[in-house]
Amino acid sequence: MTEITLGPRGRRAGATRVLLPAVRRVAALLATLVIMALVSSLVIFALTFLSPSDPAAQKLGQNATPEQVAELRHLWGLDRPFVVQYFSWLGDAVSGDLGRSYFSDIPVAQSLGQRLAVDLSIVSVAVVLAVLFGAAAGIAAAVRRGSVVDRLVTAVSSLALTVPVFLVGVMLVVLFAVTWRWLPASGYVPIAKDPLDWLRHVIMPGFALSLLPGAVVARQLRTSLVSALGENYVVGARLRGLSPAHILFGHTLRNAAGPALATLGLELPDLLGGAVVVETVFGLPGIGRYALQGATSHDVPVIQGVLLVTVAFVLISNITVDTLLSRLRPATREERR
Repeated sequence: MTEITLGPRGRRAGATRVLLPAVRRVAALLATLVIMALVSSLVIFALTFLSPSDPAAQKLGQNATPEQVAELRHLWGLDRPFVVQYFSWLGDAVSGDLGRSYFSDIPVAQSLGQRLAVDLSIVSVAVVLAVLFGAAAGIAAAVRRGSVVDRLVTAVSSLALTVPVFLVGVMLVVLFAVTWRWLPASGYVPIAKDPLDWLRHVIMPGFALSLLPGAVVARQLRTSLVSALGENYVVGARLRGLSPAHILFGHTLRNAAGPALATLGLELPDLLGGAVVVETVFGLPGIGRYALQGATSHDVPVIQGVLLVTVAFVLISNITVDTLLSRLRPATREERR
């Protein structure tokens, strides 16, 4: 057989064919992210701008004169036109300045940074547990389709989809914190301070939050695997004498994981919303309680900051999942070769 050697020009052309689709995809994702971020920021600012409540009057109280309220509104820049306020706020937000709380005078970015670490810790633990337990249950149910294991996974996942998060949290506190005294019932310790103590504080909230996405992953992965195990390439692999484990983990699982991963990506925004409920049950200082304080007092910079961070989390999680899905798709993998 004659060996064909590509010259420098051929190698450059091959590299270009491989890199161009990836560059176009990254550019399209970044453009989509920027457009969606701008639209979201405009909607967020418009909602707070059109609110009938006056934070200046609320801070000064009922005994304040109209002149005092007008002076405070001018100090905060609330008497400026909408366009001027929006672009001023957007420019500061791009540089990381989300303003100061009207009532505590603490920078919103600083407060969000401290509180967001709590919610991201809970969400991260929830995602890891959901993937581990959901994938294990889905694989077991698909491999033993129609067995007791399959029926048990279906029943447990259906139950997990209906149980409220706060009820699971209360049950965990009663069992592990009050009855057995294995874990703390409330509070939070930063991971940089004590990783083990951090895990002890976030494992219960993370587990409570992981039930719903874990059940979704188990059901979706079971369905995808059952379908994939009947494909022609699986039959061919069996005829070639490959072991069941090699067929499952080397070929079938990678092709069947896409729908489950996409479903998990749709659950990520709900996880952040569920973290608000969980942090209330476990007494955690997260952004949910911060948002509630801001909404109650109509602290506009706090409300805007929380909404902006939430939208950013949703956009980043969607792009991350889309990138992972592109690596799992067989067609995309062939383009990279």
